[in-house]
Amino acid sequence: MIISIEKKKFSEAVHTVARFAERKSATLPALSSILIIAGDEGIKMRATNLETGIDLKIEGVCITKGVVAIPATILQQIAGSFTQEGKITIEHTGDTISIISGNSKSSIKTIPYEDFPSIPFPENPKNRIVLPGVLLRSLFTSIASCASSSTVRPELASIYLSIEGGVMTAVATDSFRLAEKKIPLTNKGTQGKFLIPAKNALDIAQALPDNDIIMSFDEHQCAFVGDMGMVVSRLTNAVYPDYRQIIPKESIVEAVVLRKDFESALKRTTIFSDSFQKVRMSFDPKKNTFSLFARNADVGESVEALNAQITGSALELSFNHRYLSAVLALTSSESLSLVAAGIGRPLIIKGVGDTSLLYLVSPMNQ
Repeated sequence: MIISIEKKKFSEAVHTVARFAERKSATLPALSSILIIAGDEGIKMRATNLETGIDLKIEGVCITKGVVAIPATILQQIAGSFTQEGKITIEHTGDTISIISGNSKSSIKTIPYEDFPSIPFPENPKNRIVLPGVLLRSLFTSIASCASSSTVRPELASIYLSIEGGVMTAVATDSFRLAEKKIPLTNKGTQGKFLIPAKNALDIAQALPDNDIIMSFDEHQCAFVGDMGMVVSRLTNAVYPDYRQIIPKESIVEAVVLRKDFESALKRTTIFSDSFQKVRMSFDPKKNTFSLFARNADVGESVEALNAQITGSALELSFNHRYLSAVLALTSSESLSLVAAGIGRPLIIKGVGDTSLLYLVSPMNQ
């Protein structure tokens, strides 16, 4: 195999594909490698950790055909060392490959590519929708942080995707806060629901192009296919909790505040939060003020009173400040609506004018 690729495209491809390789696999070295394929379909890079997999197309010149597996970490280090513009040539001979750049030449021992596992593809082609990759990337990167970081309950470490009536609903929760985002779809016929591990969704998001992709799924895996190639993830085999049961149906107070005021006030208040990261929130309908308060015995205390439109009854609740600030990555609305149902009940935050988002956060003990 002999191929020629621009340094920048090679580095970008290696950086993307390496996310899908195992960091270190003692039992199957092929899982910690990147497979380079040069043939009639052009040049491709593949990697899989059996949880996710990628088949990425790369622009380049295929001089002679071939297949080779190279340790991903070594390839990453070499790709990261390239600085100047230009092209590299990759030549495969025997059990080594040579990466040639100008007067530089690196020789790397290869891994038997016959051990490289196949990347599964969803078997049911009926479950497929077309949507912009940039939209799905934004959805995954914003909502994945709300999923649980623990794998004790796999369903909570996943993103729940439901497609019904021309709308895709994505939900993530760690049982302390919950985010629900809705995206309208042009294909109104497809219906279905599945759970994708949040960690996998973040890796997939980095590989998605801006233009349209085809998302297809069956009971076991989902795939994202576009001009760049294909990305696949296994699905979580679990039942997602009925999250709608915890969304309050009634409220006793609502405050509408400017997003920039809320963000800056929260930043200052968190400086004074205690070891539990607690911030107290107060609704005062008589004065039309919304306040944030924090006290730390070692630092001091802070009160931030904001002008707000408040309807309902006076109320005080305490929250983990990290969960409050998380909503800022989920909406770009200029104003935020904060709706409370009472002591011990979850707070609902929405972007004013943004019907796609519902964010819910549970209070702490007072």
